[in-house]
Amino acid sequence: MKLNKSGIIYEDNHLIAVSKPAGMLVQGDKTGDVCLADLVKQYIKVKYKKPGDVYLGVIHRVDRPVSGLVLFARTSKALSRMNKLFQERDIEKSYLTLVHKKPSILSQELTHYLVKNSEKNITKAYDKPGKNGKKSVLTYNYIATGNHRHLLQVDLHTGRSHQIRAQLGRIGYPISGDVKYGNKKGKGNYIYLHSWKMRFLHPVKKEEVILRCPLPDEMNWNFFKEYA
Repeated sequence: MKLNKSGIIYEDNHLIAVSKPAGMLVQGDKTGDVCLADLVKQYIKVKYKKPGDVYLGVIHRVDRPVSGLVLFARTSKALSRMNKLFQERDIEKSYLTLVHKKPSILSQELTHYLVKNSEKNITKAYDKPGKNGKKSVLTYNYIATGNHRHLLQVDLHTGRSHQIRAQLGRIGYPISGDVKYGNKKGKGNYIYLHSWKMRFLHPVKKEEVILRCPLPDEMNWNFFKEYA
């Protein structure tokens, strides 16, 4: 398996952003399945004819069943500076998602307290603070309806494991295909959540960078291509 040039969203000497297919891991795990990081390393190795191991820093992760934008660092300097941006929340991240039920409130900021069960790999959202609960905030906005589904834009204000999935499920609007968080029909390693846009100050050039990842070429997403 190779990474196609069409999957490259942004590339310079410091960073590389790529489009992750739903169902693929960002980073390798005990399953031994092909992961995005290895494909990106191979792409860099071949393109630049690099001998030996290729350096690639994993800045952030996107859940396996989620598609879209993933940003990697090509140098250790870029990695450390991007990590700082994420830690200080100086980076804007937006997702697009499909839900089966149209929200009664079309635009809303949600605040919950998330507790992750690592053994079961599931996160529970609570309305009030409690033991081990991490404050989690996002804003969603209704955009459009098509093919019995509703498109929402979700802007993250915190970055928690399964945050969007858990919070939308908590208020009764689970993501299409996401059985784990309350949707009745699933597609295995595929849910309708897409890492769409990222905005930040370049860690070396100090210029504003705005990245967008096109929606997957898939029947239900195709109804909403004009909005992305």
